Amino acid sequence: MTTNLLSLDQLHLISTSMMVAIIWIVQILHYPAFLFIDKERYTEFQQFHMNKISYIIVPLMLVELISGLSILFTVENIQFSFYVSLSLLILIWLITGLFFTKFHSELSKKFSHNTILRLIRLNWIRTVFWTIRLALLL
Repeated sequence: MTTNLLSLDQLHLISTSMMVAIIWIVQILHYPAFLFIDKERYTEFQQFHMNKISYIIVPLMLVELISGLSILFTVENIQFSFYVSLSLLILIWLITGLFFTKFHSELSKKFSHNTILRLIRLNWIRTVFWTIRLALLL
């Protein structure tokens, strides 16, 4: 049983680590690059982006959430830092669902410089939260 719990912890740590790497790449490189896409092909680009990034992000976010919740419900004597980390993950999911799906939906219809800037600014919250999560898990 200890081996399974250790594996669950490792799975959670690995998925969180991968999300931290991805969110920093998205924040520093990918989202700012949206400002340089040809406006005539922007909606095509945005649809491509949403379709392709989903293959990477959705499974990783689900693994991270499910493994975190599994730890919560199966492990005794959880450290306080894990509760804080899991709370940040839930906030990340809420922010993503409430704001980022809306922003990307808007951008899939038309280029909007202001929406891209809001996307970049708000994504700093997710970037910082995921980074803190990783530090707490380590």
